[in-house]
Amino acid sequence: MEVRMLHRNLLQAAWLCCLLAVQVHSCPDTCRKCSGPENDQCVECRAGWTLHNNNCVDIDECGTELGSCPPSSYCFNTEGSFQCRDCDPACVGCMGNGPARCRKCASGYRLTGSKCLDVDECSDRVLACHGLDEICTNTEGSFRCNCAEGFIRKDGVCVKKQLPSIQEKGLFEDIQDEEVEVLQQMFFGMVLCALATMAAKGDLVYTSLFMGAVAAMAGYWLSDRGDRLLDSFLKRR
Repeated sequence: MEVRMLHRNLLQAAWLCCLLAVQVHSCPDTCRKCSGPENDQCVECRAGWTLHNNNCVDIDECGTELGSCPPSSYCFNTEGSFQCRDCDPACVGCMGNGPARCRKCASGYRLTGSKCLDVDECSDRVLACHGLDEICTNTEGSFRCNCAEGFIRKDGVCVKKQLPSIQEKGLFEDIQDEEVEVLQQMFFGMVLCALATMAAKGDLVYTSLFMGAVAAMAGYWLSDRGDRLLDSFLKRR
């Protein structure tokens, strides 16, 4: 029993020593070598940091040749390093973020105060769009010419839309059945009037024709009315 207790105590002591050793030799994140765990106990710094009074201080690469970036970007310092970030679209070369940090204004922009701002070509130019049937629309740093309503662009020119051709119909192509019946009655009425006029003059031939036409019209009318009455009667039943 005493041997087991001794063995357990030895294990606990070994773990405690290991933990103390780790803590003693654990340096701050910015230090490569140190004499203790505190920030002011650094002996050698990691990359991106410089030793100052036993402290590792961040190097501002943007203020040195280390932070060289392409012409269309600018240097942005970070902890222990740096980034190259794109310039604002209004800039040709820049010293920082935004249109107020431009070295030069890009095409379509103008220096207004301390900023490079968009030029409204549609209001600055009398004829930004050369076509009479074009409408100018301002965009960021530029503009575009759209065809007016009712026009389409063809071979670079706005031309009037062609309406689909509609085939002309004949005079009586879309006439309704009721209209045909009315025309028939008008025609027969004119014939009856002409025959009645001739019959009034005592001409027996025209008198006979007039009487025959009257009989025909009466028969047609009665037969048509009879058919309608029969249909109505059958529908009711």
